[in-house]
Amino acid sequence: MQKKYSILKSKLAIAYLLTFILFLLLPIVLDYSNNPYWISIGVNYLIWIILGLAMNIALGYAGLFQLGQAGFYAVGAYVVAILNVKIFTFVIYGITFKIGGYSFFPSLLIALVISCIVGYLFSRPILRLRGDYLCIATIGLGEIIRYILTNDLINAPPGDYAPPMKILGTGKSLLIILDNPVGGLTGGPNGISGIARPEILGFTFDTPFKYYYLVMFFVLLVLFVMKRLENSRLGRAWTYIREDETAAQSMGVDIVHYKLLAFIISAGIAGIAGGLYAGRYTVISPAPDVFGFGASVLMFCIVVLGGIGSIPGVLVGSLGLVLLPEIFRSFPEARYLFVGIAMLLMMIFRPHGLIPGNMLSFNKKYCDACSSNT
Repeated sequence: MQKKYSILKSKLAIAYLLTFILFLLLPIVLDYSNNPYWISIGVNYLIWIILGLAMNIALGYAGLFQLGQAGFYAVGAYVVAILNVKIFTFVIYGITFKIGGYSFFPSLLIALVISCIVGYLFSRPILRLRGDYLCIATIGLGEIIRYILTNDLINAPPGDYAPPMKILGTGKSLLIILDNPVGGLTGGPNGISGIARPEILGFTFDTPFKYYYLVMFFVLLVLFVMKRLENSRLGRAWTYIREDETAAQSMGVDIVHYKLLAFIISAGIAGIAGGLYAGRYTVISPAPDVFGFGASVLMFCIVVLGGIGSIPGVLVGSLGLVLLPEIFRSFPEARYLFVGIAMLLMMIFRPHGLIPGNMLSFNKKYCDACSSNT
């Protein structure tokens, strides 16, 4: 048994290495063949991998039917955009300082933190819900976030110029002023434009070829975190909750605590993807097809298509749901019909996904070993 496990582990390592080499060389081949369009598709594919991995934590590991994930995706994108484009003046007990006008990477780090905070605030009241009720609640939360962004939080002044505008004030103890209020805080339905591209030591990621490798770095970073979580005590607790929440609670697993962690970590990773999206296109808007319910459904389908709790499955599922619409782009009215047919066939012939996750079998062995020891 140990020998078979070692052989399987070696094969997985070789598969991961070959996949990494393929991802590394693909944009070079496409650039050599003068095909920048497919490099842009590759960038989108990598962003959707990050979104699929984020959904895999909530749905694949913890078994939480989360269909509001696009809301956290939007939070990450808007935080990066606002911190890059807008400038705020804070006055706290006579001390004045400014926030905003940041470059991409500090904004992305702050977006990660704020996405986690929003994930905590929005998920904490609904953690005791299960199944369909949790699913419906998360749909509502995702749409709440999108409509807040669409309707803006302040009244945008007309024209191309407006003086600094107070957006919050409590006497002399706290005062928050938006220095450039034109367009409002989130831009309303028009969104935010003029987002600066990422830059490191004078090197700007201003082409799809360069941006591909930047997003690939974050994909590798998220994959590393996911593998560490999968084999950790936290990952095992998520799997117990996914398989039988009542049994896990009776064995002393803190259901609320571990569910909350799943929501927070998943929201943070989705926020990173949103920030990368904002840096890629330099303009964002609360469009339903980008940050709406349909995007959450697509993330859900990526995990189900690839395999619940499977990291390689997310790579394959993202490829199918991003590549298929592009292959059938010449059929604009029916190209998503092919995606639906593919999902239907997969549910019939591969109900556990294209590459089923191995976390269940791993944790079953772990539980059996614990039982034998006791």
